[in-house]
Amino acid sequence: QVQLVESGGGLVQPGGSLRLSCAASRSIDSINRMGWYRQGPGKERELVATITKGSTTNYADSVKGRFTISRDNAKNTVYLQMNSLKPEDTAVYYCVAEVTYFSGAYHTNDYWGQGTQVTVSS
Repeated sequence: QVQLVESGGGLVQPGGSLRLSCAASRSIDSINRMGWYRQGPGKERELVATITKGSTTNYADSVKGRFTISRDNAKNTVYLQMNSLKPEDTAVYYCVAEVTYFSGAYHTNDYWGQGTQVTVSS
């Protein structure tokens, strides 16, 4: 099990930048994949970016070239650097940890943080 706490959200003008942090309650070295999702007003929750244990990254088309996901295993933290922010990036951003374990067979549990609000507006 792992608890996740996001921080770094806030109000920013279009074109601005924010860095979100996701602090885990335990070592993330063995966590297969961690990522960020977001849910805008009246929208479904959607994938933003993921990063594997081997640091392979994946991004939604809408954020490619603007957002960067990274992980610092020494600090048990995953980051999302967001640049060139647009009003349509306004959403609650959630951190997720995909934990795989073996108990007779392989199983995967997803653990979610409580979310952090990002508002892009002039």
